[in-house]
Amino acid sequence: MFKFASFNVENLFDRPKVFLMDDFAKGDKALENIKKLQSLINMKSYSAANKAKMVSLYKQVKDFVEIIESHGKLMNRKKTRIVAEGRNEWFGFLKLRRRKFKDTTVKNTAKVIRDVNPDVCCLVEVENRIVLKRFCSERLKWTKNGIKQFYAHNMLIDGNDERGIDVGLISKHPIGGVWSHIDDKDNGRVIFSRDCPEMEIVLPDGRSLWVLLNHLKSKGYSSSKAAADARRKKQAQQIKEILNGYDLSNDLVIVAGDLNDTPDSDPLSPLIGLQDLHDVLSGLPAADRWTYHYKKNEQIDYVLASTPLFQSLSGSGVFRRGIFDVAKYSNSNETRYDSITSDVNSASDHGCVWAEFDL
Repeated sequence: MFKFASFNVENLFDRPKVFLMDDFAKGDKALENIKKLQSLINMKSYSAANKAKMVSLYKQVKDFVEIIESHGKLMNRKKTRIVAEGRNEWFGFLKLRRRKFKDTTVKNTAKVIRDVNPDVCCLVEVENRIVLKRFCSERLKWTKNGIKQFYAHNMLIDGNDERGIDVGLISKHPIGGVWSHIDDKDNGRVIFSRDCPEMEIVLPDGRSLWVLLNHLKSKGYSSSKAAADARRKKQAQQIKEILNGYDLSNDLVIVAGDLNDTPDSDPLSPLIGLQDLHDVLSGLPAADRWTYHYKKNEQIDYVLASTPLFQSLSGSGVFRRGIFDVAKYSNSNETRYDSITSDVNSASDHGCVWAEFDL
């Protein structure tokens, strides 16, 4: 049995500790001291008084910043003493320390993944691979039925979105080859808003599963709906072109992610209904396929499987307990986690699409 999932985790971003303090006044004071320390560090020469003040400020903010020395040396840390005589004697900077993933929101996000428990999962809206790696190590190690579960393998390629909204993959099985499509262009314009990375998963029996991860252009943040639709359709067409490199009647291939449109939409027409590519939710009643709610329930998240995978499909669905208003959207047929008390600490505003295959 092999289980695959796709989940838009709604901005799994890493943030500096100083910006996430429960006591805002202490946070503001720390930021003020960091600013003062930065000003002193940038001085051409350091007097004895400057050095003493730097040490004092550093001791107050060392839980929030670290001094990175690329060349030369500013401080003897064992003795907490400034050894440089001025800025030109060393090259480096202050780096804000990151906080561990301990927020209720992130805990709920991880809870969804643990409960679905896929072997491989496409994650949408992740900042970078280091964030993905830390999320796995800090939040995705657990025991189920006496068996330790964890995702030893993870991969993310920074894409074209300047906000750092990328797509990544976590896996219990080794990751083989990885290919990026950030440079795919149409008339000189980059096609993918993020990327469409191709990743090879090496299954226990030695076969390869090929996964294309996606987060297509949203309906907003564009000059017009027509422009957004055209961009999204071009992206769907490019995914189809990439798929031409596979034999979907024989190869194990999955296209997964947030495609930002419904199955009956024109922008997704190059993919939906493509020969030998199947929506794993297609066998469910239309009302049960929704993954997102905006004014109404809609399916915009997908796991599209090649024919040999689809023929081995043993079950599929959408896990929605991480959505705050799921009871409202489902006529009270589904309930959220008790730990979710508002939109702020919901796991995501998307459901997690999953599919099981007899491989």
